[in-house]
Amino acid sequence: MRVGGKWTAMVLRCLEDGTPRRFSELRVPLHWITPKVLTETLRAMERDGFLRRTVHDENPPRVEYALTDLGRSLITPLDAACAWARTHAPEITEARTAYERAAS
Repeated sequence: MRVGGKWTAMVLRCLEDGTPRRFSELRVPLHWITPKVLTETLRAMERDGFLRRTVHDENPPRVEYALTDLGRSLITPLDAACAWARTHAPEITEARTAYERAAS
């Protein structure tokens, strides 16, 4: 299951507006992810039912990715996790600083 996958949340954010996106369109905001890793992430998310891959009968074939209802259901918990992280960022930074001081 890829809910906690390293790039899953980023792909969810790129698709959350409901607009299907092509691979090349996902590569723009996710430019730091290698094409291989993005492909693996998309395949895993499709396998887990979080997104739908649609191949259009064109030449060359056009492939689009869109969130399923299951994938969209992850947006609310993701928003909550992001809000928690923003709220607690100073505490996390303080804890890291204290840890690094103690370790040196």
